Amino acid sequence: MSDPTYTPPAKWTWDSASGGKFASINRPIAGPTADKDLPVGKHPFQLYSLATPNGVKVTMLLEELLEAGHSGAEYDAWLINIGEGDQFGSGFVEVNPNSKIPALMDHSGDTPVRVFESGSMMIHLAEKFGMFLPASGPARTEVLNWLMWQMGSAPFLGGGFGHFYAYAPEKYEYPINRYAMESKRQLDVLDRELANKPFIAGDDYSIADMAIWPWYGQLCLGRLYSAAEFLDVESYTNVMAWAKKIDARPATLRGRMVNRAFGEPELQLHERHDASDFETQTQDKIGTADT
Repeated sequence: MSDPTYTPPAKWTWDSASGGKFASINRPIAGPTADKDLPVGKHPFQLYSLATPNGVKVTMLLEELLEAGHSGAEYDAWLINIGEGDQFGSGFVEVNPNSKIPALMDHSGDTPVRVFESGSMMIHLAEKFGMFLPASGPARTEVLNWLMWQMGSAPFLGGGFGHFYAYAPEKYEYPINRYAMESKRQLDVLDRELANKPFIAGDDYSIADMAIWPWYGQLCLGRLYSAAEFLDVESYTNVMAWAKKIDARPATLRGRMVNRAFGEPELQLHERHDASDFETQTQDKIGTADT
C-alpha cells in the first residue's frame, strides 16, 4: 500500500502508471495513438459510444425521439471499447478531440456536423426535433439549469466517489468520505426538488431527466458502483420514485441496451443499426468496465 502521508513533488511528472481499473488508458496527453477510421452507416446520425452513464443519456434521447414518431432521428450506434483504447483512434479524435464517449456525427444537413460532450448532443437533438426542451422562456431555462447541474455534479459522483470507492487500487477513508458526503448532498438536492413535481424541471419529461437518470437514477436502482446500500439511497424516497418511473419507460430500456458490452447478456446490444436489432441482439461479451 502506498504511503498515506505522500508529499506532492514540486513538479509532477508522468513516470508511472496511475493504478486502478483504468490505468491502461489514463494519460496526461491528448491526440490519437493510432490511425483508425470510424465506420459510417446508413442513417442521419452516427453515434460512437459505450453504455456508460454518459453514453446512455444520448441513446435514451434518441430512442424517445423515435418512439415519438421522429423517423429522422434514426441512427447507427457503433461500439467504442474504452478498455481497448478505441477512443484514441484518429477517426474518433477527429469527432471528439477530448477522446471521451459519446461522440456524434450529424449527417442530416448539407454539411456533416460533429457533436461532442453528451450535454451538447442532447441540446442539439432536442432543438433539431423540437422535443424535450422548451423553445424559450423560463421553462427552457429551468431545463438547462438542471442539465448543467448534472454536467457539473456527476464528476463528483463518478470520478470522485465512484473512483475511490470502486476502482482505486487502495481504499482510503478521506477521499471516500469526502465524495460520499458530496454524493449524498447531491441526492438530497434532487430529493428536495422532486418532492412536489413529477420531473426534475417541472411537469414535463425533459433532457434534464434523461441526463440525470443514468447517473443518479441507476445509482438508486443499485446499478452503479454497488453503492446503493453504502449511500442509503432508499432514504431518498422522491428520487427513488422518480428513478423507478423513468426506468419503466420502454425507451429507457432500449437506451440502456445500446452499445452495452457488459452485464447481463440479454441487456447487451453491442451495435444498433435498426429498431429490429433489439429483438435479435448479439449476446457475445466484450470485457469492458461498467462505469
